[in-house]
Amino acid sequence: MKLFGLTGGIGMGKSTAAKILSERSLPVADTDLLARQVVEPGQPALEEIRRAFGDAVIAGDGSLRRDTLARIVFSDAVARHKLEAITHPRIRQLWRSQVELWRARQVPVGCVVIPLLFETGAETELDATICVACSTATQQERLRERGWAAEQIRERIAAQFPVEKKITMATFVAWNEGSLAVLAAQLERIVAR
Repeated sequence: MKLFGLTGGIGMGKSTAAKILSERSLPVADTDLLARQVVEPGQPALEEIRRAFGDAVIAGDGSLRRDTLARIVFSDAVARHKLEAITHPRIRQLWRSQVELWRARQVPVGCVVIPLLFETGAETELDATICVACSTATQQERLRERGWAAEQIRERIAAQFPVEKKITMATFVAWNEGSLAVLAAQLERIVAR
């Protein structure tokens, strides 16, 4: 089985690329979705987060207040590392389990979407990596369209390796400035190789 890791800067098109691959019948495990699973009510990680960050990060219905936690962790690197120590091992175990299922089913190619792929050293478990990238201007515009303030954008971008570093570390780069058809064509060529 050939296992790709898909990464890129925030707002550069990882989710779009994952959707394109999935629509072409390539199995995709998205760690953003897995991250949501590990903090659902009743999960041990949620209780650890409550103990680490206080009751203010838990809503009345017992769910995680993502916006409150985000304000804490994206303005404080120590807090962010504390959260990552709680969630990252659990997320990694989930995607590894998914990959093992693919291998057992003899799936020829799979993809794991990992925003912090290089930051977490996950590239050592993959056959190749794809970095989805775009210009800083396009990235900023996309994040503003999400309703993010300039400070939120700055904090989120600062929490990851610069995209230039991700590009140099990646096996392949998919440049996402054009149409979806252009991105899809790039991804198809990469996977075919």
